[in-house]
Amino acid sequence: MVSPVFSGKWPRKTADFLVSAISRIVFLFLDFLDIVLCFFYRFVDEFFEGKANPCYCHNREEQGKGLGDERESEVSETLYGRRNVFREMGLFRIPRKLEGLVKIGGGIVGNRWSDCSCESCVSWTSDGDQRLHVVVREPSRATFGDDYRGKPVENVIFLHGFLSSSLFWTETVFPNLSEPTKRNYRLYSVDLLGFGRSPKPRDCLYTLKDHLEMVEKSVIHPFQLGSFHLVAHSMGCVIALALAAKYSKSVKSVTLIAPPYFHPPKDGASLTALERLADRKLWPPLLFGSAVMSWYEHLGRCVCFIICRNHRAWAWILKLLTRKRELHFMVIDLTRHTHHSAWHTMHNVICGGARLMDEYLEILKDSRVNIHVIQGSKDHVVPLECSSNIKMKVPHAEVDIIANADHSTVILHREKDFTRDLEHIWASTNDNRKGECFRNGCT
Repeated sequence: MVSPVFSGKWPRKTADFLVSAISRIVFLFLDFLDIVLCFFYRFVDEFFEGKANPCYCHNREEQGKGLGDERESEVSETLYGRRNVFREMGLFRIPRKLEGLVKIGGGIVGNRWSDCSCESCVSWTSDGDQRLHVVVREPSRATFGDDYRGKPVENVIFLHGFLSSSLFWTETVFPNLSEPTKRNYRLYSVDLLGFGRSPKPRDCLYTLKDHLEMVEKSVIHPFQLGSFHLVAHSMGCVIALALAAKYSKSVKSVTLIAPPYFHPPKDGASLTALERLADRKLWPPLLFGSAVMSWYEHLGRCVCFIICRNHRAWAWILKLLTRKRELHFMVIDLTRHTHHSAWHTMHNVICGGARLMDEYLEILKDSRVNIHVIQGSKDHVVPLECSSNIKMKVPHAEVDIIANADHSTVILHREKDFTRDLEHIWASTNDNRKGECFRNGCT
């Protein structure tokens, strides 16, 4: 809100100028601080682990040395193309033997000293198979006798968003299913690679291909899914579209909630996504926090060190303040990742995946896969234009804008309505398939 004092045209321009100037000063300071922290972490990492962890303070030609051409193409340009005044001036350059990014693949799976090493955070290391954590809700047909025997079971894969987990679906959709859905659908809620109870290896760049392969390895192949529906929120929409494009003949419907899809030129798609989702601005606070965590690698690591590494202490404090025995699942999910996994997923999936979205949507458009987009009218994380962009790209896609809902409350606080919407989408998709088969004479 602009004060009445600044209601005039000239005072408004002056206020905008002052805000812009303060913003530039703040981010200039953060540019400097991130460079200083690069030195700090290099020294501390060598002290605790015997060598410095690799970072992206060098240009792509230096840092990418040793990566194969195929692997190099999977890494987002935003990892190297983030603006930093002091780095662009060539100040504070660190001579470094560039073994880092290649040697990450040397079998290092344990957490860094700055990550939490409690039992729940490292439990995945005891799983030699290294598969994703998947919550499976089996259809409850056994309690209904022979009426449902022989009828095919529908499969649904749920993919969560950034800094979330399978709890996002098991706490919202699963408890609100109708009886027919409970009998006829098998649901798979996945903890994506690097989040929740799934593996968080250090020898991984968390590219879109890495996430895709892990979903295949943990869900599609072991459960032998011949057909399935997809439901995804936010970041999970990028992975869902990649999965749907690869299995376009198997996927029955794709439901995207708040999908981050822009329509930029292909060459600058990744940087456009970064600037639109995490623009370097002081206001609103949510955008400022996103900017700090997305543009500043070492500052982000500091935040993860303070919050994620000490999550048990924070949980104890919050329980004490709120006088609750259990915290909300979204609060718990905020700390269930490492900086390495979150940083690379943000850049290589959300930003890096932006340059592939057109290709995926084109495949789904040609295959006539049912696409449904749901977004809140007050979403301040993903712009509303993203849903419109999908409609323009895929004219047969259905778009539903939920009034007065934001990025999270498009599902939270309206769980029953949202679940009914999903059930309607699945049922209508099956009815359409049956109609097509009837017209085409298939069995």
